[in-house]
Amino acid sequence: MEPKRFSIDIGGRELSLETGQLAGQANGAVTVRYGETVVLATATMSKKLREGIDFFPLLVDYEERLYAAGKIKGSRFIKREGRASDDAILTARLVDRSIRPLFDQAMRNDIQVVITVLSWDQENDADVLALIGASTALMISNIPWAGPIGAIRVGRINGEWALNPTYAARDKSDLDMVLAAKRDEHMMIEASAGEIDEAVVLEGLEFAHKHIRQVIDLIEQVTAAVGQPKLAIDTNVLSPEEQAAREKLKTKVLTFSNGKLRQIWKTKDKLEREEAITKLTEELDQVLKADNEVSKEQRLDGKHLLEQHLDDEARQMVLDEGVRVDGRKLDEIRPLSAIVGLVPRTHGSGLFQRGETQVLSLVTLGSPGDEQLQDTMELTGKKRYMHHYNFPGFSTGEVAPIRSPGRREIGHGALAEKALLPVLPAKEQFPYTIRVVSEVLSSNGSTSQASVCGSSLALMDAGVPSRTHVAGIAMGLISDQTSPRPHLGRSPGRSQESTGPDSGSDGPSDRHATTGIVEIRAAHYCHQDRSGENPRRHRPRR
Repeated sequence: MEPKRFSIDIGGRELSLETGQLAGQANGAVTVRYGETVVLATATMSKKLREGIDFFPLLVDYEERLYAAGKIKGSRFIKREGRASDDAILTARLVDRSIRPLFDQAMRNDIQVVITVLSWDQENDADVLALIGASTALMISNIPWAGPIGAIRVGRINGEWALNPTYAARDKSDLDMVLAAKRDEHMMIEASAGEIDEAVVLEGLEFAHKHIRQVIDLIEQVTAAVGQPKLAIDTNVLSPEEQAAREKLKTKVLTFSNGKLRQIWKTKDKLEREEAITKLTEELDQVLKADNEVSKEQRLDGKHLLEQHLDDEARQMVLDEGVRVDGRKLDEIRPLSAIVGLVPRTHGSGLFQRGETQVLSLVTLGSPGDEQLQDTMELTGKKRYMHHYNFPGFSTGEVAPIRSPGRREIGHGALAEKALLPVLPAKEQFPYTIRVVSEVLSSNGSTSQASVCGSSLALMDAGVPSRTHVAGIAMGLISDQTSPRPHLGRSPGRSQESTGPDSGSDGPSDRHATTGIVEIRAAHYCHQDRSGENPRRHRPRR
C-alpha cells in the first residue's frame, strides 16, 4: 500500500495518522503522531476461531520502548526492557475497556491490539494516541468492530479548559481527564481531580466530546480512503440441525427455570444465593439426564443456557421491578461498617465493610530513603506514596493460586492511589514515605471503591494529616431500547468484579441487542476544601 497521511489541528498542535508504510502484514496498522510523540498501533485477528472457550478472546498490549525517550535501562546487568511498567499496564487497560464493548462478544477469533511507543517528546502523553491508534487500526482493518471512537485529554488551568495539555500544563491543572467516545456516546472516562465540583466535571465532558467529534471525522476520513471490507465472521458455529436442537434445548431450560430465578436473585445472602443456583443447576442436570432427547454434551450446554438466563433475569428484574440482585432497591446501599486500629503492629489499619464486601487496608510509614525508584520510558525519579491491592481467591470462596499481581490488581491499586493522592499532605509537611496495602477479604460488590474507603480510614489511623476523608462508590447503568429511561444502580451483576479471562476490564462489558450495562467507579471527597495546594501529579515526570 502506498503511504498516506491525514491530519487535523487539535489543541494548537497537529494530530496526524499515517498508513501504508509500517507493519503491512497486520490486519490494520497506523502510525499516530502528536508533536514528536509517535505510536504504532496494529490490530490482528486469527484466521481460525478458538474452540472450547465461552468468552471473547481480546488481548491489548501497550509497549513502552526506552529508545523512544532516548534512554538506556539503568540496571548494570539488564539493558533490555522487561516486564511492562505499571503505567504501561494502566494504559493497556485504558484502551481495552474503551474498545472491548464494540466487539461482538460471540466472536471466538483471537484478536490482539498492540500499541508500540516509537517516540516520546516529554510533552505529549502517548496514552491518548494509543486510544486513537487502536480505533483507527481496527477501523481500517477487516476485523468486525462497531467503531470508531475518538479520544481527548482535557485539563483545567485557572478556570480555563485546556485541550490535550502538556505535562507542564497538567502540573498546573486541577483536573486531568481522558474521555473516549463515539460520536454521540461516551465509552470510557478516566480522571483525577483536586476536589472540584461535579458540575465542572460535566462541563469538561461536554468540552471534550465536542472535540472528539473532530478526531472521529479524521478516523472516518482515513477509513474511507484505505479501509478494508469487514469480514463476515460466523459467530454461530453450529449446523442448522445443531442450531435447531439447541433452540429446542433452550426451550426446555426456560420451561424448567420459569418462575424460579427471580426468587433466587432476591436472596440477600450471597452464599445462600450461590447454593440455590448450584441446587437449581443440579436439578436441571437430572431433568435433562432423564430426557432421552438430550445428549451428554447438550446437558453441559444446558448449564450454560441456565447461566445466561440467570444474567438476563437479573437485568430484567431491574427494568421490570426496580429491584436488583439481593432484593435491594436501586438507590439502596448495603449496610456499612468501619473499624480502625484493628491490627496492632502496623502503623495504621482500617477495615471497611459494605454488605458482604470487606477490605482491610494497612499503612506502613517509612523514611524518605524508602521511596520507590522509578526508571521507565516516562518516569525517572522517586515515588513517595504507593497503594497496592490484593484480591485472593478466598475472597469469593474460590480456590486460586497466588501469583504476582495481574492487570486487574495493578489497575485497582492505581485507582485507589489516584483517589487519595490529592488529600495527602505535602512532603514538606509530612516527609515520610507512605505505603498502603488493601487486602480484599470478601467480595460481593466493588472492592476497588471499598479500598478507597478503608485506606482513607487507615491513613488517618496512622496519623497521616490528610485534609479530609475520601469515599468511593461504583454505579451501574442498565438500559433497554424499549424502556423510556435507563435504571441506575450500584454494583450491578454478579459478585465478582471481572468480565472473565481478560483482566484488562473492570466491569460488565457484554453488549446485547436490547440491553447494555455500563459501570462507573468514582471517588468523592467528604467535603470541598480548596485551602490546600494543587494536588501532586499521579504520574510524576522527570
